[in-house]
Order: sequence, then C-alpha cells, then structure tokens
Amino acid sequence: MTAIAIAGASGRMGRTLIEAVLASGDCRLGGALDVAGSAALGTDAAAFLGRDSGVVITSDLRAGLAGADVLIDFTRPEGTLAHLAVCRELGVRAVIGTTGFTPAQRAAIAEHAQGVATVFAANMSVGVNVMLRLVADAARALGAGYDIEVIESHHKHKVDAPSGTALALGEALARARGVDLATQGVFTRHGHTGERRDGSIGFATVRGGDIIGEHLVMFAGTGERIEIAHKSGSRANYADGALRAARFLVGRAPGLYGMDDVLNLKG
Repeated sequence: MTAIAIAGASGRMGRTLIEAVLASGDCRLGGALDVAGSAALGTDAAAFLGRDSGVVITSDLRAGLAGADVLIDFTRPEGTLAHLAVCRELGVRAVIGTTGFTPAQRAAIAEHAQGVATVFAANMSVGVNVMLRLVADAARALGAGYDIEVIESHHKHKVDAPSGTALALGEALARARGVDLATQGVFTRHGHTGERRDGSIGFATVRGGDIIGEHLVMFAGTGERIEIAHKSGSRANYADGALRAARFLVGRAPGLYGMDDVLNLKG
C-alpha cells in the first residue's frame, strides 16, 4: 500500500483527503501534519470521523513524513515550499495542490522536483483537467473572431484571485492562440475602460458564501456564444484527483509532472 502523509490535516481539505485515503483500499495514512499551535496537534488524524487511524497529527515535519511515500499538500505557498524541501531531503514524493505561488516560488518548486518526483497542478480535479484540454481545443478551432472571458467563483475565505485554476485556464487559452497571457490577460476593469482590446483574455472573480469552486470559459462571437463550465459540488473530486496523482508517483523518477501526465492528456 502507498503510505500518504497529509499536510493541513485539520483543515477542510485535509480532512477530505484523510477520509479519501482511509476509504481507498490501496493507500494508507502514513502521516498527518499541521501548523504549530493548531488545536488538533496530538489528536488522532481520524478523530473527526469517530475513528482511530493510529496516526497522530504533528507539527514536526520530519516525524510526520517518516512513514510516508508521498505527501499531499493543499496548504499555503510558504508552508508548501518548506514541506517540499524536506520531502526532497527524505526522498518523499509530493503532490502539490496549493495555489497562489509567485513566479519565483514556482521556479523553486521546479528546482526541488529535480530531486524528488512531484505532481504540481492548479487544480487536482479530473474534470477540471479535462476542461483545460477542451478549452484549448475550442480556442484553436474558433480562432480570433471569438472574445474569451474566464469567470471563476469561490468561497469568501479564499485569499488569492484569480484562482490558480482560472490562471491555468488562461494559460491554456493563451498557448492555444499563440499569445502571452502576461500581455493579453485583462484582470481588472473599472471606470471608462474603452472598447475591448482585440485578442485579450478577460478574467472576472466572484467571492462569497461557501462556493467550493466554479469556472466558466465563455467564447463570445457574433450571433453565438459557447460556454464550457465546471462546477464542484464537494471537495471529494479534488481528493480523488490527488490520490490518482499519488499513485502515479509511485516508482516515478525525479521531475516535475502535471495532471496532464497523470491523466494521459498530453498529445
């Protein structure tokens, strides 16, 4: 069985991942990590399920990773990078679902991945990764005559905007059109903006309530509009994708992989 450690074990996503690991049949919980000062430290990782997993939540990174083959991390950029450095040292493979990294931090992930196999994706959902392929195909087929907008919605506690998934969609669209998102992306509109710039890719962000995650790509042409959307009804789909990524990493050579590698979507 693949032994999996979970970072952020007491958070909503951490608990979803723990539940998925315990229910998987081919994986076991190999460690549970949380930040120093967390009220969950010292408790059983499955206590929220009324179960005894035999794994105690700890803030000691090396202790938490000692029995793990793979770490799954959906936390914050600074914490993820610290975790990845120790994973590299211990030879523990990593699945990173954290978002909000700067370009320099993304470069640091790529550098660490040269020492330990790592899957890094803006979104672990299988459906979202299929959507990335679909929007790229649509952008190539429709051409420049269709204006593109990316609209994303998340809960009020999300701290980064646009979402990592929205940016990944934008990058996929930009590559399909042969342009640079840094120059063609429009991330804010306010006041007298003038007419839409040809070839631009617009972004809109919604934050409110308990929305888990919704992404829509709109291709607006003359006389018609095409929309490709993904809506998450629970975090279970992210956990399912993360476990697929963890299984993919078993025996994998060092390197940086994406969900397109995990799901064989390349080509």
